[in-house]
Amino acid sequence: MPEDHERPDRTEGGRDRRADEPTERIQFLTGDLSGSGASSGGAAAEGTSESAAGGGSDDDEAVDESRRSTKPSMTPPRVAGSETAAAANTETGSTTTGGSATGNSATGGSADSGTGTGSTGAAGTGTGNGVPPESDTESTDVIPPIAEETTAVPFEGDTERTDTIPAVTESVRPVDPGAVATSYVPASPEHYSGNATAGFGYQQPQQVPYGQPQQAPYGQDQRFGTPTGYPQQPPFGMHVDESGSPGESGGSRFRRGLPNNKSLLRAGLAAGITIGVLALLYIGDLAFSSGQVPRGTTVAGVDVGGLDPAAAERELRSRLDDSLSEPIQLQVGKATSSIEPQAAGLSMDWDATLDKAGSQPLNPITRLTSFFTTREVTPESNVDREKLRAQLKQVHNDLHREPVEGTIRFEGSEPVPVFPVTGRNVDMDRAMDVVVRDWVGNQPVSLPYTKKDVRTDEAGVRRALEGVARPAVSGPVTVNGDGVQATLAPADIAAALRFEPNDSGGLNWHLDVPAARDVVKPQLKSTLKEGESASFVFEDGQPTVEPSETGRGIDWKKTFEPLREKLTKSGSDTIEAVYKDVPAELTTEQAKKLGIEEKVSTFTTGGFSENSGVNIKRVAQEVDGALVEPGETFSLNGHTGVRQKEQGYIASGIIKDGRPDEAVGGGISQFATTLYNASYLAGMKDVEHKAHSYYISRYPMGREATVFQRPDGTSVIDVKFKNVSDSGILIKTAWTPESVSVTFWGTKQYEVKSETSDKTDVTEPEKVTVPADEECVATSGKKGFTVQNTRIRKDLETGEVTRDRQKTVYDPQPIVECAKKKGEE
Repeated sequence: MPEDHERPDRTEGGRDRRADEPTERIQFLTGDLSGSGASSGGAAAEGTSESAAGGGSDDDEAVDESRRSTKPSMTPPRVAGSETAAAANTETGSTTTGGSATGNSATGGSADSGTGTGSTGAAGTGTGNGVPPESDTESTDVIPPIAEETTAVPFEGDTERTDTIPAVTESVRPVDPGAVATSYVPASPEHYSGNATAGFGYQQPQQVPYGQPQQAPYGQDQRFGTPTGYPQQPPFGMHVDESGSPGESGGSRFRRGLPNNKSLLRAGLAAGITIGVLALLYIGDLAFSSGQVPRGTTVAGVDVGGLDPAAAERELRSRLDDSLSEPIQLQVGKATSSIEPQAAGLSMDWDATLDKAGSQPLNPITRLTSFFTTREVTPESNVDREKLRAQLKQVHNDLHREPVEGTIRFEGSEPVPVFPVTGRNVDMDRAMDVVVRDWVGNQPVSLPYTKKDVRTDEAGVRRALEGVARPAVSGPVTVNGDGVQATLAPADIAAALRFEPNDSGGLNWHLDVPAARDVVKPQLKSTLKEGESASFVFEDGQPTVEPSETGRGIDWKKTFEPLREKLTKSGSDTIEAVYKDVPAELTTEQAKKLGIEEKVSTFTTGGFSENSGVNIKRVAQEVDGALVEPGETFSLNGHTGVRQKEQGYIASGIIKDGRPDEAVGGGISQFATTLYNASYLAGMKDVEHKAHSYYISRYPMGREATVFQRPDGTSVIDVKFKNVSDSGILIKTAWTPESVSVTFWGTKQYEVKSETSDKTDVTEPEKVTVPADEECVATSGKKGFTVQNTRIRKDLETGEVTRDRQKTVYDPQPIVECAKKKGEE
């Protein structure tokens, strides 16, 4: 700490000396070391002291400020209790007494004794009066004298001190435990002027001259005193433990705890050696592992760390090759399935996998931690994504699950709850990425999926079960009609109950009226009468309206309405049938408004075989009387339905693959052509029709049609037209063994003309020889060609003319020759 220069002990305002100002003063004399100061004993002496040097009086209390020394001085300690030190002081002209006030003395013991020796307490140091102070270039101001009545201030330690090296003494006497310790106090100006200040109440301990045996080092047999009434305080820098014994200060311990230069050198050398060894180990490890897979690396659970790439590939192949050909297990929730790696286009890319493992890391921390950790590297694969997608589509149904809403089903009349199940929807693109990433190994591949929630919950299903389903089937329901009763048995009720999810997690329910009606209506048939629709009859070749008849039926909705409440209660129930009038499907008024008044168009074809004639007659009977209201579309297949033997049709000739053949319903195409031409000439809109593959000469070119349906009635080729006139169209048919006619009745609205082009793109037929062991019908074949037909339609009311053109291409019919069997040549 730097010294304070020319800093007064007290400020102009009269403040006390700062705690960090030094209390020791050092003077160096030529060949000798001495000083002067004041030391306090256990209590203040009541006498006065005269200066040995100046012989001043007791009244001389003023201090000449100009005579102050500005140089610091230090009083070296002496050995406590040393009698030789006292004798030495006597020889130098300064007498040390225990409590005498004679001469320039220092109080060493209690002030209560008149005489005594300096050994009664910790001996103080006297003033060397024989040696004048040496003038220095630097001085430190001291505290001005304090009046006699001023109360003694306890000692405050300085923040800075200078340790002295204690002298080796010839003899050290232990300190009397009962003695009162002395304490160092700052030197007063009076000591420099030769006049002691009695107002402090303290006296400077006597100082041992230079060269004499010194005071024992601090803490050995030395005690320190504090004026009576004040707590014990050690000298600056000294620590006192709880027992009152002085100990080491924090600063002393700190200074003694610092390592010396040799310790620092040894520590630095050790650190350098350690760093060098670690550097050598790092360089050696890096050199040794160069070109190897980084330590701690695993691929699909196989440890390949520390191996060179070739050895790592051999290790991976030996451990994984067998599993790479096994089926890949797929998992979505609890559902499982599998695909074959080869079929999915999956194989390992060994080089890319090892490249992904990376090279040796340079970071020393990473290299160190690699001894204790592992790093999993995802295998790289070769993949044909289209093959993989195809494989995943094949197992999609195994992994995908549609959500199932909760409901109530019945086994007979016993209700069974069906609890809801959430759905799973596998994301195909994401699933492919996951399979490519995770297929290597023995663990199932968990595919990503989205959850499809349901609206119902288990509690809602249970409420419907106990609140509706069980009471509803607990007994039959009786329906009272006009003198007749019908019964809905519990099984019938169960079959008619319907449950649907609601927004509260439960189920809404209702009774399916048509289902219940189908059970009750036959039982009440005798009380019902069907309404009869109006019809058209011909009188004198003109259509007239046959009036309709109103029927009597039951309002089934009103009849079953009470069951909404009754079915939620257990037991049998009874309801009343609610009757109502049932109008005809086509009333007289409606029929008259259709405008069926005149012939709109007619077309006739002939030249069919006998078997074909049977089928043509049957289909004509089914179509006769069909009514097409304005805006409706008529379908031949839809109107007749299934055309098989059960419906009165037989097998007849058809053309199949250019060769004659037979099928049930053969010949109906001729009726289809007749119907198509009647609609064509009536100005109807063509919705669907298809010409024959080969031209048949009894039909107009480009204006003919065929039909076909499967045995179950499914339509394949049909004839459809839409009624675009303002009146209804009544279809009337007429059949004879030689011909069939179709006539449209209504109100004529269009005038129609037809124009057909000449044949173009004529193609010659091919020759086909049928083997002798096959059925064969020889034909001469026909040429193929292309033709265009234009329909010109004029609206009779508006005069608007429209042209509809269509192109028909006929294939050449092959020349069929039948091979002769052996022996027939």
